[in-house]
Amino acid sequence: MNRIHGPWKVIVIIATLLGVLLSVNHVFYLRLFGFAPLQNEYLYYLLATFMSISFLVLPAKKTDTSIRYYDVICFALTLVATLYLGLNSERIILEGWDWVAPVAPTIAAVVLWVLVLEILRRAGGKILFAICGIISIYPLFAHVIPVYFLQGQNFDFITLANNHIMSTNSVLGVPLDTVGSLVVGFLVFGVILTHTGGGTFFFKLAQSVFGSQRGGEAKVSVAGSAFFGMLSGSAISNTVTTGQMTIPAMKQSGYDSEYAAAVEATSSTGGTIAPPIMGSAAFIMASFVGVAYLEIVVAAAIPAALYFIAVFLQVDGYAAKHDLRGIPKRELPPVLKTLSQGWIYLASMITLILVLVFIQSEGQAPYYASALILILATLRKSTRFSLQNLGDMIVDTGKVLGEIISLIAGVGLIVGAFSATGVSFSFSRELVMMAGDNLLLLLIAGAITSFILGMGMTVSASYIFLAIVLAPALVGVGVDPIAAHLFVLYWATASYITPPVALASFTASGIANSSPLKTSVVSTKLGIVTFFIPFFIVYQPALIWSGTLTESLLSIGTALVGVFLIASALQGYLIGYGSMTMIHRVIFSIGGIAMLVPNFAVNMIVVTMLIIFYVITYISKKIGNTTEENVSQR
Repeated sequence: MNRIHGPWKVIVIIATLLGVLLSVNHVFYLRLFGFAPLQNEYLYYLLATFMSISFLVLPAKKTDTSIRYYDVICFALTLVATLYLGLNSERIILEGWDWVAPVAPTIAAVVLWVLVLEILRRAGGKILFAICGIISIYPLFAHVIPVYFLQGQNFDFITLANNHIMSTNSVLGVPLDTVGSLVVGFLVFGVILTHTGGGTFFFKLAQSVFGSQRGGEAKVSVAGSAFFGMLSGSAISNTVTTGQMTIPAMKQSGYDSEYAAAVEATSSTGGTIAPPIMGSAAFIMASFVGVAYLEIVVAAAIPAALYFIAVFLQVDGYAAKHDLRGIPKRELPPVLKTLSQGWIYLASMITLILVLVFIQSEGQAPYYASALILILATLRKSTRFSLQNLGDMIVDTGKVLGEIISLIAGVGLIVGAFSATGVSFSFSRELVMMAGDNLLLLLIAGAITSFILGMGMTVSASYIFLAIVLAPALVGVGVDPIAAHLFVLYWATASYITPPVALASFTASGIANSSPLKTSVVSTKLGIVTFFIPFFIVYQPALIWSGTLTESLLSIGTALVGVFLIASALQGYLIGYGSMTMIHRVIFSIGGIAMLVPNFAVNMIVVTMLIIFYVITYISKKIGNTTEENVSQR
C-alpha cells in the first residue's frame, strides 16, 4: 500500500531532507546560516520533521489506502505544536515551563502528548500503545498504588503534561536524545546501503563463500544476513532485503517453507546485535551506561559471533540429517569477482570503522560512510541513481526515521513516568531485596519479564523499560554494567522471533507463504541459543573483554564449547558423530549449560568428556570399518 504520491510525496521528501540537514548541522556543529539550536530545540524540530510525516505515512486504520482528513489534521497539529515549543525552547529552560507554564505551551503539551500516543499506536501497535498510555498517566495515581514499591510522587494532569513534553526526562529524554545525536545517521546509512544494492552484494558474497557446502542455501542466508546486518542494524529491513533472495533459494533446494523463513528471520535478528552498526537500542545503551558507542561495539563482537555460530551449526545439522547438498561450484559467483563488484560497500564499511576508531565521533561516522557510498555509486553506471530512484530513497529514509523517532518518543513516556515518580530508583532496589542478592534469581526474573514485554513491545521499548528497572538491580549485585545492559538487550531482541509478535518471523513468512505462527515457533528453536548467550555474558564477563587477555580468551573458548554443545543438542546432530539419541541430547544440553559456570575445573571436565566422547567415537568407527573390510575380504 503506497499512500505517498503526488504533492504528499513532495512534502515527505522536503521534510526528510530538512530533518537530515538538521541532524548533519547538529552532529558536525556546522551552525549553517548561524543556526545553532539548543538541545531541546533540536529535538522539537526533529519531531516536527519526522513525527509529523509519520501521520502521512502510517495509516490510522488498516483499511485506509489513502491519506485521510484526520491524518492531515494530526500532521498539521504536530507541526504547529513542535514548532511552537521549539521556538520557545529557551523560555522553557529559563522559566521552568516543564513544571508551571502559560496557557499556550500547556495546550501544546497536552495536544502533543495525545499525538505522541496516537503515532505510537500506528507505529508500534495497540499493545505498546496501551502499555505506554497507562504508564504515562501512572503518576496521576502513583500515591494510591497498593503495591508499596510502585508508590511514588503523584502529579496533577496539567503538571504531568508539561513534564512529559517540556522536561528532558520524558519524550525529550535519553532515548530521543540518543536517536537525534547518533541513530539518525546510522539509519540514513542503512537505507542508502539498501538502495545502492548492498543486500544483493552481501548475498552474492555469502554465496561465493558458503554456497557449495551442504545446506548451502541456508548457510548463505545466515552469512548474508550477518554481513548485511553488520551495516543495517535492522532485523526487518534485513529480512526483506536478503530474504527476497534467500528464502526462494532455500525452498527450491528442499527446505520447507517454515524452516526457510525461520532461518532468514533468525539470521536477520542477529543484525540488531552485530557490530559495527547494531539496532537503535544499542546506541541508547551507550547513553544509559555512559560509555562511547565504540565500547559497546567491542563488547558485543564476540557474543554476536557466538549467536551466528549457533545458528550456523543448527543449519548444518539440519542439512546433514536431511541430506541437503550445496550449490554446484560452477553455478556460484567467484569470490574475487564478487568482491571487485562490491568494493564500494566494503570501502564504506572500512570508512565507518576508521572514523569510529580514530576520529571517535559516533554521530559523524555514518555520514562520512554515506557520503562515500553515494559518491562511488554515482560514479558507477550500474548503481547510479535516476531522479525516480533518488526520490524513492529519500521517501524510504523519511519512513524509517519517522517510525523509529515516533516509537522512541512514545517509549520516552515510560522513562518520564518512572523518573517523575521516583519509582525507577526504588523498583531496582526492591528487586535486589526480593531476590535476596541472588544473581540467578534476578537474571531469571529479568528474562521472564523481558520475554513477556517482548510480546507487546518493540525491542527499543522493551530494552528501555528493563534498562530502567532491571539493569540497575543487576549492577547493584556486582554485574559489569555493560554486561547487565547487554543481557537486557539480548532478551529484548528475542521479540523479533518469539510469538506472538515475532515481527521478523512474520515478515519472513510473508515472503515464504508459510504459516506465521509455525514460522515463529521454528525461529524460536533456531534462535534459542540467544537465550543462553546473555547468561554467558553475565557469568563470564571476560567474554566482553572486561578482564585480562588470558581471561577473555578462556571465556571465549568455554563459550564456544557451550554454544557448540547446546546447538548440537537442539538440532540433534553432532559433527563427526551424526544423529544423536535423546539421551545424548540431554547430556550435551547439560554440558553446554555447565560451561556457564565460571569455574575452570568444571569447564575442563566438560571439555575432557567431550574429547573422550570423540575419541571413543573415532575408535568405534575405525574398528567397525576394519571389521567390515575383513568380512568383505572373506
